[in-house]
Amino acid sequence: MEARHPWQALARPRYPFGPWPWRAAGYLASGAVGGAVAFGMLVVLLACSLLLVGLPLLFLAGVALGGAERRRLRLVDRAPAADPHRVPDAPGLAAWLRLRAGEQATWRELAYALLFATVLWPLDALVLAACVGLPAALIGTPLQLAADGEEAKAVKAYLVTSYPEAFAAALIGVLLLLVLAYPLGALAGARAALARALLAPRDGGQADGIGEVIASRARLAAAFEAERRRIERDLHDGAQQRLVALTMTLGLARYDAPPGPLADQLARAHEEAGRVLTELRELIHGIHPQVLADYGLGAALADAADRSAVPVETSGIDGALPRLPAAVESAAYFAAREALANIGKHSGATRARLTAGHADGLLRVDVEDDGHGGADPAHGSGLTGLADRLAVLDGTLTITSPPGGPTLLRAEIPCSALSESSSPRTASSSARD
Repeated sequence: MEARHPWQALARPRYPFGPWPWRAAGYLASGAVGGAVAFGMLVVLLACSLLLVGLPLLFLAGVALGGAERRRLRLVDRAPAADPHRVPDAPGLAAWLRLRAGEQATWRELAYALLFATVLWPLDALVLAACVGLPAALIGTPLQLAADGEEAKAVKAYLVTSYPEAFAAALIGVLLLLVLAYPLGALAGARAALARALLAPRDGGQADGIGEVIASRARLAAAFEAERRRIERDLHDGAQQRLVALTMTLGLARYDAPPGPLADQLARAHEEAGRVLTELRELIHGIHPQVLADYGLGAALADAADRSAVPVETSGIDGALPRLPAAVESAAYFAAREALANIGKHSGATRARLTAGHADGLLRVDVEDDGHGGADPAHGSGLTGLADRLAVLDGTLTITSPPGGPTLLRAEIPCSALSESSSPRTASSSARD
């Protein structure tokens, strides 16, 4: 297996003759050069900070240097260092700055930038000079003697006056280069491990990534809900109106036609159009009931109870619930409606009970029945999909259904009530006005 970083390569016999010493030397050399540049920029920014101009630039410089250092790590670490930063929810520089200022990764990058510009790059240069510069100076002794013609000073300390002495110094330099390749790789590996520890995602960074996934999933759910509403609106205002007009036209033609085969066909067509219109209205109601948008979750749950095939007792939910975010109301409504549909199809119940309440930032909807129990989400009852839909909103679906009954389905969604001015009904009324 190919080594991932110098520490793994150090244990291999051919390490001094492989690419890893060169990669380690390149990493330290680039660090020394980049650190010297960073030191100069730090001095300038600190001077500008006296005018309160350099502080924001220093903040941005830390983020930029962190990105560059994560890419430079590939010289001695084959595993890519992921970006610990999240993607802003909104476009624009202001949203980007607000997000970066609140992230721990940003301040770790700033701390690394200060450490890099003041301490790390001189260490990089010192290690490089000791492990590469010293052997290279010894190896170059014959060239120094040839250039001078009479004498040369090996590493500015030992006087060499003959070529046998010069080549002996060069041989010592080669051996020293092979020996010092080991501490060179070890120190480069330690330097890279420090950079990864400060600049790559930690557990908190992974949690931020999970939080971003959850937020992204919530945005997709909101977009999906908006698309459902658009389809419902198009069907209600377009296809349904055309079908109503067609039904009226067939009815008038039916009564105007003389008795006979034509009148009979028009009557059948009129009845079929009426059935299609009824099915379309049920479909529109299933996509997103208008009562949910206009009057809220309480009225929509009461309407669902009235439509249930099994008698449902409601505990005063109509008008008792405040207006909640549209995605919450929709998810809770469809959870209750799916539960009532399952009661009518599978439970054998004679009665059901529907309760709902909102308190302490938590919406709770309970659906109970007196059926034979044994409800299992794994048997394709649609409950798994409901649980996934609630999970998008950080909600939970709990089912208690022992064999013999009764069955209790409880949906809980954390949410806050909307103010009167921001409720969907108020917004839609304002739009109509």
